[in-house]
Amino acid sequence: MTDPNPIDTSALAEHYSHFRVSERLLLTGHSHQAWPDVALEGQQRAWLDAAQHVDQKWSVAEAKAERYRGALTALLDDQTGYVSLGHSTHELVTRVLSALPLATRPRLVTTDGEFHSIRRQLDRLAEEGVEVAKVAALPASTLAERLISEVDDRTAAVLVSCILFQNAHIVPGLGDVLEACKKVGAELLVDAYHSTNVAPISLPEEGLGGAFIVGGGYKYMQVGEGNCWLRFPRDCRLRPVLTGWFSEFGTLADQKPAIGTSDGESGVLYSDGPTRFAGATYDPTSHYRAAAVLDFFAEQGLTQDRLRACSQHQIGLLVTEFDALDLDPVVVDRDRSVPLESLGGFLALTSPEAPRIKHALAERGVHVDHRGHILRLGPAPYLTDEQLGEAMSMLGDVVS
Repeated sequence: MTDPNPIDTSALAEHYSHFRVSERLLLTGHSHQAWPDVALEGQQRAWLDAAQHVDQKWSVAEAKAERYRGALTALLDDQTGYVSLGHSTHELVTRVLSALPLATRPRLVTTDGEFHSIRRQLDRLAEEGVEVAKVAALPASTLAERLISEVDDRTAAVLVSCILFQNAHIVPGLGDVLEACKKVGAELLVDAYHSTNVAPISLPEEGLGGAFIVGGGYKYMQVGEGNCWLRFPRDCRLRPVLTGWFSEFGTLADQKPAIGTSDGESGVLYSDGPTRFAGATYDPTSHYRAAAVLDFFAEQGLTQDRLRACSQHQIGLLVTEFDALDLDPVVVDRDRSVPLESLGGFLALTSPEAPRIKHALAERGVHVDHRGHILRLGPAPYLTDEQLGEAMSMLGDVVS
């Protein structure tokens, strides 16, 4: 993917002065991207609005939250869902899990390559008697087939990432997994944290309109902590057991019968709309920050497609520079079986010395991270080609 009007990374970097992106080699774009300076203005505005409006600030804060929800709907190309917001994906995933009929469908299907927010929670549920079936995440190209083979009429849900967090491999065919789930009455939850704003996903094109999608803004959206989200189908009538009072907003005035129960039957009430999976009183500062960054992205023309083109160029440059180093593959190597277009927003290198390499690079001012034996290098749109080349040169020095 090429952009006829590529991002001027050097000019863009000027807007990130507080994070000093021009002075540091931050190859941590897959983990924590720098925030543009306007994010600070957003945080300050949250404080000033609280001081001015006191307890009446919530209508102003809701406008910021709605700005974020609207952006997420557009990024997902979604016409048939609602978005609930939360501070973490774990918070939102557990609400979905609490809504599943695990008493009658005590089986969850997942992979051995999920991020800890899902992995740890499912492992704990397994200790309590929930059957958790894990399939191999690799190769990602055939992961959907392995998931489908495990779906049966005892399955409550399948939980899987659309891009694997360890190696950035894109998982195709998740629409087929949803169809398999529908046939037996199960749900599909997709972790899209490593997709949003770096590897576009269109729910209609992928056949995922009936799926639950979770993600957050800590990485490629540059909006920081506290900006996680859950997209769910508008016809969803699940009733999460873990529920906050914000889910009652649409019912407090008229006390209509509970959605999801028979008319007239007593029960805990749920609003129809995005608050079905909502929590309770929260710190709205994160949404002010998100709204400010979204406006900045719009002003700079940083569309998801342009960011994808920039990312692919940067990953391609890292690949070229790494191959040119001609390092001992026993010490450090990369998976050449996966083409560039099948990767998300970072380059994964395998090395038994990954922790030592990571620390040695940090001593030289190059910031990366590792997951076990996998070294992860994540560029970002504010890094220049020269910076990426310098970082790879230092990698060569460290390994040699």
